[in-house]
Amino acid sequence: MRLEEEFSHCDNYDEEEEPKTMSQCSIGVLQQQQQQQQKFVVVGYALTSKKIKSFLQPKFEGLARNKGILFVAIDQNRPLSDQGPFDIVLHKLTGKEWRQILEDYRQTHPEVTVLDPPDAIQHLHNRQSMLQCVADMNLSTSYGRVGVPRQLVIKKDASSIADAVDKAGLILPLVAKPLVADGSAKSHELSLAYDQYSLQKLEPPLVLQEFVNHGGVLFKVYIVGEAIKVVRRFSLPDVTKRELSKVTGVFRFPRVSCAAASADDADLDPSVAELPPRPLLERLAKELRWRLGMGKCRGMNIYLQTSS
Repeated sequence: MRLEEEFSHCDNYDEEEEPKTMSQCSIGVLQQQQQQQQKFVVVGYALTSKKIKSFLQPKFEGLARNKGILFVAIDQNRPLSDQGPFDIVLHKLTGKEWRQILEDYRQTHPEVTVLDPPDAIQHLHNRQSMLQCVADMNLSTSYGRVGVPRQLVIKKDASSIADAVDKAGLILPLVAKPLVADGSAKSHELSLAYDQYSLQKLEPPLVLQEFVNHGGVLFKVYIVGEAIKVVRRFSLPDVTKRELSKVTGVFRFPRVSCAAASADDADLDPSVAELPPRPLLERLAKELRWRLGMGKCRGMNIYLQTSS
């Protein structure tokens, strides 16, 4: 915790009033300090300019300050240990140099919470390890089962994709996602391949997944501590058998489920609009925290499989 300001003087009293004793004055100062003293949690942030623009809006910073949270920009041209002091370091930068800076800082400042630890983030920068973590959970409860679609990793040679897909027994259409998930615009690109011949048009390294119909809606789940917030976003529409028999090629989607695709106010079919059960989300969050070694802040996309 950091203190915003302290007062260490006595207010002048009116000369016509009865003079206060030194002990009375000291007590008054102490009470005033306790009332006027304001504690802040200081969050040092190192974000891309795009993230700063979308995340640190003046309204948000004002709300945070009213809640006792102060955001302070980290100067990347100065040693991190010379800045602060911070209670939390929030970062969204990549690169080996930055990872080493954070690791060194964590060693010398164990009292500071780093969101998130660089070694834990590496699991999330690789879709193969990230998705395999969920698959390994084999999470099944009375509220439902959590899993990932059948998938295949292609690291190079687009001409070999069709044979690899056939050998793995994956069923078209297939969703193609970049293997690296580093937050860049390219990492958010998504393609949908309808036929075997078109698979050679894809660009490895990538992850191929069987497309699962989900009513054209996905759920973005945000978790901070014990708080869970779920929002609806439009996604890729369902693929019918008739469409699959007639459509060929690869269709590219630069950004699916972005904020502009909000479906919270849309007139959705109740079977599609229903949010995932909270107990299931709580269990999933707990498992991910343990398996990935992440802090208590995270986000994830969830699809609810439909029968269509």
